[in-house]
Amino acid sequence: MSSPTFWDDSDAAQPVVRRLSALKQMIEPVEQAYTEACELEELCEMAADESDSQMLGQIERDLAELERKGDKIELQGLLSGKTDSNNCFFSIHAGAGGTESCDWASMLLRMYTRFFENEGYKYEELDITPGEEAGIRSITLRVIGPFAFGRLSCETGVHRLVRISPFDSQGRRHTSFCAIDVIPEFDEDIDIDINDDDLRIDFYRASGAGGQHVNKTSSAVRITHNPTGIVVQCQNERSQHKNRAQAMKMLQARLYMLEEQKRNKEIQQLYGDKGEIAWGSQIRSYVLQPYQMVKDHRTDYQTGNVDAVLDGDIGGFIESFLRHKAKQKNTQKGQKVSGK
Repeated sequence: MSSPTFWDDSDAAQPVVRRLSALKQMIEPVEQAYTEACELEELCEMAADESDSQMLGQIERDLAELERKGDKIELQGLLSGKTDSNNCFFSIHAGAGGTESCDWASMLLRMYTRFFENEGYKYEELDITPGEEAGIRSITLRVIGPFAFGRLSCETGVHRLVRISPFDSQGRRHTSFCAIDVIPEFDEDIDIDINDDDLRIDFYRASGAGGQHVNKTSSAVRITHNPTGIVVQCQNERSQHKNRAQAMKMLQARLYMLEEQKRNKEIQQLYGDKGEIAWGSQIRSYVLQPYQMVKDHRTDYQTGNVDAVLDGDIGGFIESFLRHKAKQKNTQKGQKVSGK
């Protein structure tokens, strides 16, 4: 970056800047915590020599804060996968439940966008399909921020909602399902061969508010990869060319993840646990009636503060799953060693 020609090619420079930002977010908290630990050690010696109880009380409070920082550093260390620091494509798909599920998808969209804002992540809408009567049928966002994929991949799977339906005149309880799908974005072209003959490319008019440019031209792009059945689409840009480039980028990422599944059972389990978007396949349940509880079925982490969760407070679920995954990995390593 110190090169005078570094910014001559801004497209090539941006990935380097993002990489530097990710590295700083890993290194700087550790350096800061180490400095604070050394200072606290010196203060402890001074307080002991002077028998200063007031200073010791302050040290205890500072130590508690340092321990909290240590927990965050430990959690960051769990995001050690080669794509964990990448931006990502984040999708919500309504499942079984009709209008109820479309409304649930819009609730999840609100929950996650609030989480993005709280975490300082930027996001942009790439594609959206509105529900027939309410909510959304599906939506794909591009999420930009340090370790976006590593953290949000913990949300991959089916999310179940139980509530009194606002669409049921008899006030009956309904169950709705939505699936979350997360794939990493790659700064550079990845080594995935895509045969043009295997693609079906369709152009159509984008959905959205009436009167916008996107509704007037067939700028939206849908690409189907025939051998795998993978479908990607993009409609956020005015240019058909730009939408196609973004859709190809998503297709490359999905095919890359498909190859990773074949080589790595752990990734396959994480990505493939989603299953059908229906009963029995959920990773998390959000119960609003007859009681209030949000529970992750993978880790048993739960909270009764449903309103806070739906307002974007999902950090506890992400942290518990990262620790759960790390524990599973360590257990598997131990079993391999004992087996040998």
